[in-house]
Amino acid sequence: MTETILLDLNSPTFQRDLFALEKAEQTLLLSTLKRIRIITWQQVYTDTDLKWEAIHSRQGPSGQRLYSFRVSRSFRAVGYRDGQWLRILTLHIDHDSAYH
Repeated sequence: MTETILLDLNSPTFQRDLFALEKAEQTLLLSTLKRIRIITWQQVYTDTDLKWEAIHSRQGPSGQRLYSFRVSRSFRAVGYRDGQWLRILTLHIDHDSAYH
């Protein structure tokens, strides 16, 4: 049995970024998050629309490897895997800022 991916959206920075988005961008984000909830981790890693990529220039709060994934053509999110959880930390309208 494949475990469902759980989403942690509790990062204060993520929430600040979320509430700063325009309604259309929020809708795109929610659509992407809904999609992530129904696929497996293996599908997240290989999905060509999400473009899951390791970030080598930064680390998570406890030294975890961070990853960037595409929310829409205009922005990305940064988070890390913690067991079955995807803990999302930030959103980035400028794709390059996800890596710095």
